[in-house]
Amino acid sequence: MLQIIYEDNHLIAVNKPGGVLVQGDETGDKPLSDFVKEYIKQRYDKPGDVFLGVIHRLDRPVSGVVVFARTSKALERMNKLFHDRKVEKVYWAITGKRPNPIKGSLTHYILKDREKNVSKAYDQLSNRAKDAKLSELDYELIGELTGNCLLEVHPHTGRPHQIRVQLAKMGWPIQGDLKYGYSKANADGNILLHCRKLAFEHPVKKEPVVIMADPPHDPMWDMFEGVYN
Repeated sequence: MLQIIYEDNHLIAVNKPGGVLVQGDETGDKPLSDFVKEYIKQRYDKPGDVFLGVIHRLDRPVSGVVVFARTSKALERMNKLFHDRKVEKVYWAITGKRPNPIKGSLTHYILKDREKNVSKAYDQLSNRAKDAKLSELDYELIGELTGNCLLEVHPHTGRPHQIRVQLAKMGWPIQGDLKYGYSKANADGNILLHCRKLAFEHPVKKEPVVIMADPPHDPMWDMFEGVYN
């Protein structure tokens, strides 16, 4: 299950399958972080507890690149890179509706309802959404087959469910995303959103790092294999 796509003494990155938690929650389901700890413990024959810092997360039904820190120094520095927006993030999403225009930028204000675990996007701040956070992304249609549209998305902020709610706000919900208005679920219960790439300066070596992950092998993603290979 565990697909390691980058590894050194400071960082380890995994291509997360959809449906797997990054970090433990109230469900009690085994998270990706535990699988990675087990891998490190076995591979390097480490006694005792293994340190693993969770730097960022992907929603449970989303697949793609997840980077963990193997040292506290790397964790602190990677947290700062994310906070300072010095990490380039590239996602792919498959929608059932063609975006219009086919390339552009979206700006909304997102408010998260933590009790319901759902976000709402507003066009502007108002009294009812005074705590909403500015959310920005760029998108481009990069493939279209039989009514299915492959979008490349570059989020510039990191709000909860940002890509999902902003695309849905425009009338282009991600396939399988019942929470944000898509009409039917996917067979596996996941959604067709994938973190394709993270790029940043290595927190210790100060060298450029580019980590890429292929989408899951699934009939919908495989349909677009010729576009991204």
